[in-house]
Amino acid sequence: MEIICDNCQKKLNIPDNKIPKDRVAYLNCPGCKNRLAVTLNPQPEEQQENESNSTIFDEVISDAYDAAEKPFDFLEEKAKTSLVCLMDQEIQEKINPILVNLEYHNTVAESARDALKKMRYHTFDIVILDELFDCKNYHSNGVLIYLQHLPMVMRRNIFLILLTTRFRTMDNMEAFHRSVNLIVNRANINDFNKILLRGIADHEVFYKVFQNTAKKILGN
Repeated sequence: MEIICDNCQKKLNIPDNKIPKDRVAYLNCPGCKNRLAVTLNPQPEEQQENESNSTIFDEVISDAYDAAEKPFDFLEEKAKTSLVCLMDQEIQEKINPILVNLEYHNTVAESARDALKKMRYHTFDIVILDELFDCKNYHSNGVLIYLQHLPMVMRRNIFLILLTTRFRTMDNMEAFHRSVNLIVNRANINDFNKILLRGIADHEVFYKVFQNTAKKILGN
């Protein structure tokens, strides 16, 4: 069985008889020491997660959710809002106070379904998303897939932060490749406040140029 490390792209060849059937085995890449999950039957699991995501998306598009479940009842004009999509309680406890101190009206999603439900009724200024939030691998992250497919007129109003262990903090090329605004490595979570402020400042500078150019084109 050929395996490609998702971090350094090194190819590994492992005999099938060395991999246990019907369960996941873990090994470290000899090149970069990245931890890899290996299974002889990856397709059914991946297909199952994709089907699960499709079901969630269908529910969001439909009228399955009650508007009474909106994340915020009343907000003053120009109020800033944030959505946290993390399974790690310890990291949540570090991030939430930072957002509150920056005067964001913050809400926490309990699952991918809950996050999409909240986003159906509100466009958040900031979304903080763990790449493994409510999924078994980052390829099937339903919240990220949903955000990546939003129309640009909506997507550009959301500052999307991807929390990961695979990429370095503020890696702009990876952020572009993953269709996110900012990457934060878990190892740097204690510096989240400084990283967030720097990321938002860079974002505002970039879109200031965009907005000024759009006004000139439209003649406003």
